[in-house]
Amino acid sequence: MVNQYETVFIATPVLSEAQVKETVTKFRDFIVANGGEIVSQEDWGLKKLAYPIQKKTTGFYNLLEFRAEGEVIDKLETQYRRDERVIRFLTFRMDKYAVEYAEKRRHKRADAASETPISKE
Repeated sequence: MVNQYETVFIATPVLSEAQVKETVTKFRDFIVANGGEIVSQEDWGLKKLAYPIQKKTTGFYNLLEFRAEGEVIDKLETQYRRDERVIRFLTFRMDKYAVEYAEKRRHKRADAASETPISKE
């Protein structure tokens, strides 16, 4: 049975922007290669951590929303654990209300981006 999942992972802050994008691409490709479908991807950027993790106080946050079989989650989390660039991760299955909320949030964000005034200088 295909469920919808959301996974957030924190990449170590010592990476360059290109290395972070490479890490995100690696996990996107892994999900797709294992029969999943990417619904949404958000890069939240470099943020301060609530508490130090591995003596680091900041990290690059990334969110992937996808549809996949349940077996993919175990494999994905194993990949997170093996990758030294990932310092924390959390994956959860979304119920119908969470899916609805995520869709509304994406539409609201897209509408806000399309309504941004363009300055004429």
